[in-house]
Amino acid sequence: QVQLVESGGGLVQAGGSLRLSCTASGRSFSTYFMGWFRQAPGKERELVAGISRTDENANYVGAVKGRFTISRDNAKNTLYLQMASLKPEDTAVYYCAASALTSAYYADTYHYWGQGTQVTVSS
Repeated sequence: QVQLVESGGGLVQAGGSLRLSCTASGRSFSTYFMGWFRQAPGKERELVAGISRTDENANYVGAVKGRFTISRDNAKNTLYLQMASLKPEDTAVYYCAASALTSAYYADTYHYWGQGTQVTVSS
């Protein structure tokens, strides 16, 4: 098993930046494909970005491409999401998740979830 704890959320003005972190404990972090999801009120949870075990491949949902960067430090058991040029529509609870699969792009293919961190972008 792996336990995930997100941090770094908060309130920011449109155009601002935030960096989310997700610290993992338990089984080896480097063996998991990792993802960041978000869920806005009244909407389904959506994948924001995913990253391979060795940080070689990253994928993003179209709405955040060019603005968000996912990365990981396996030595520190930590996943990051650097968010720039934030928009009000980025407001959501952001979750990190771990999948035992080689790649995973749907919520039901992830096995472990953090508790979430709120990101609010004011206009």
